[in-house]
Amino acid sequence: MQETAQRIGTVAKQSGLPIKTIRYYAELGLLKVSGRTEGGYRLFSNDVFVRLSFIKRAQHLGLTLADIKELLDIYDRGELPCDRVKEKLVQQITAVEQQIQQLQNLKQELQGLLHGRSTITQPSEHTICPILQQRLPGA
Repeated sequence: MQETAQRIGTVAKQSGLPIKTIRYYAELGLLKVSGRTEGGYRLFSNDVFVRLSFIKRAQHLGLTLADIKELLDIYDRGELPCDRVKEKLVQQITAVEQQIQQLQNLKQELQGLLHGRSTITQPSEHTICPILQQRLPGA
């Protein structure tokens, strides 16, 4: 049974992604164009939806398009990229932990500003808002 090639508009409609995004993914090599119509429209095999689902999930987990391309290239060579996926996920966990620490530091700074001295007895012409312009101890 031969599979029917999907036009880019159909892929866009069924995937919920803009045509421009699908074109971009194809240009990056994330999606394989299986041919073109007489009118020049890109055609994709039905596995395009599996790849798009993989791309969306990987992006949701914080992987870059370059990371995703690397994983799909491994898959296209006939291998499962699971070991490389694990490496990428460990890197993402480290990045998330760093972001959490940065956000905790920001939260402490914001709380310090809210609970700190919020008025200046003699505002100068350079004072816009003392709350934001005050320096916290250690900053």
